[in-house]
Amino acid sequence: MKLLLLSVIFCGITAFASAQDADKIIRTYFSGYEKKDWSIVSSQLADGFTFTSPAPDDHIPLPVYKARCWPQSQFIKKVDFVKIVQEGNCAFVIYTLNTTDNKQLRNTEYYTFSNGKIKSIECFFGGTGAGYPTNAR
Repeated sequence: MKLLLLSVIFCGITAFASAQDADKIIRTYFSGYEKKDWSIVSSQLADGFTFTSPAPDDHIPLPVYKARCWPQSQFIKKVDFVKIVQEGNCAFVIYTLNTTDNKQLRNTEYYTFSNGKIKSIECFFGGTGAGYPTNAR
């Protein structure tokens, strides 16, 4: 009985730690955009990382992601998280992005994780449909 109870407690702790890790990884990833520091962003990305968005970006690899998306960092002032919901090795994030010219946009992103890093991101543009800072209205 004690072994069963310890197993249940351990599974609960592991699930909680995993959820906390997803939250921390995502927040750290976006802090790189706020600080204009590519090394922070890239440190959160797994080998074989891909990015998808309606831009259209269909599972683009890291070098293409960096070339297309990283330049947007110059227009990002702050990211405010509305909700981060994690289950297993996946998470949904809703955030409001505040631009350097005081515009806002809201996106939802779906993350998958591998070995404590972001394996893929699928971005869904929301609100006005602006999607990324240079399109913000």
